[in-house]
Amino acid sequence: MSGAVSATWLLMRIIRTILRCESWVRVWDATVTLKTVATEPIQPERPDEEAETSKREGALVPRIVAFDVGGRRIGLAVSDPLGYTAQPLFTLHRTGRRADLKSVGRVLRKHGVTEAVVGNPLYMSGDQSPQAAKAQAFAEELRAEFGITVHLWDERLTTTQAHRYLDDAGHAAGDYKGGRKGIIDQVAAVLILQSFLEARANERGRSEERGTE
Repeated sequence: MSGAVSATWLLMRIIRTILRCESWVRVWDATVTLKTVATEPIQPERPDEEAETSKREGALVPRIVAFDVGGRRIGLAVSDPLGYTAQPLFTLHRTGRRADLKSVGRVLRKHGVTEAVVGNPLYMSGDQSPQAAKAQAFAEELRAEFGITVHLWDERLTTTQAHRYLDDAGHAAGDYKGGRKGIIDQVAAVLILQSFLEARANERGRSEERGTE
């Protein structure tokens, strides 16, 4: 399986997992919102069990969280313990700067995060958009509040790509009340982080090749 095909297959599996969780929540209680899901995950991660499994499979690496920042919602994704793939976390519904940072802080502590990636939605021309300025301000807040390394990552086509993946996964925009608002941010965060991880792995590979020449 080629790298491109493998990455696409993996992302489709991740998106279908998000959709299954979304459907389960709506069947269980039609009034449940993703804000509640963000506070009380349906299937909470078990760090000890996950870490033990990863130790048997390979060396653990510091984890990275990605943010797709919007005015009302922030999609979050986290790297797996081996640093190979991006995994969806939840969509944070924004209520205020301090509350937002408090929620983010819990995520960083839970997953032992040392780096963050924030999507930087520039215009197609490369010029800065109003939303890019807000994303950059959010990145500065993360640096100041938590003292972690924060990368701004070009996400000009990420939302379009996220919608395309949802189309391919069979999730029509009108399937649920509110359309895709509850999940599109998570998918975008996954795409941002996966792109970052692959770029870093490629750069590491090139560096190793130069070192052996």
